[in-house]
Amino acid sequence: MNRLLDTMRHLRAPDGCPWDREQTHESLRPYLLEEAAEAVDAITLGDDREIVGELGDVLLQVAFHATIAEEAGRWSYADVEGAIVQKLERRHPHVFGEVQVEDADEVVRNWQAIKAQEGGAVKRGNARVPSELGALAREVKAQKVLGQDKGTKDAVRSVVDGAADDEAGVAGVLAAVVAWARSCGVDPETALRARTARALEVDVERA
Repeated sequence: MNRLLDTMRHLRAPDGCPWDREQTHESLRPYLLEEAAEAVDAITLGDDREIVGELGDVLLQVAFHATIAEEAGRWSYADVEGAIVQKLERRHPHVFGEVQVEDADEVVRNWQAIKAQEGGAVKRGNARVPSELGALAREVKAQKVLGQDKGTKDAVRSVVDGAADDEAGVAGVLAAVVAWARSCGVDPETALRARTARALEVDVERA
């Protein structure tokens, strides 16, 4: 990581790259979203070379933001690393503390309880439901934040049968599908991405 940070500092230096020097936290936002999405695609395809490359691009974004903040004297990469390590240790008391757990479900319950104590899980609004998430991923997050129940396949059928053939009707069906996906332990965003990727692969092979 130090080598990557040194490279970014060089690129941002007066004799570095004009484009890199012009970037700000705000201007880099679309690149962070794009690189994260491309990393998800690479993982879905299962190509190790692509996964390594795309995760590197995600890490580059972290280094880029850290270098910009470092220049302004606001924070550094060490602060980012320290914050996530502290969070991991705090939310895994069964590993770094004396708490005993029976299974992964109990780990999740403890995680949510600790998160609520920190004040993060009980807040509502865009601060906890990022507007830049994909629509399905954002609906998953919103349903959790709002405390909405998980759904069933029968509930989806009921919503479909009563849905109007318009935008609101389609949105209602999609929300019901997301609730059903949650009950199945399936992330609808990654599931649909994987299906689309497979369909595109087949289409390319046919061409």
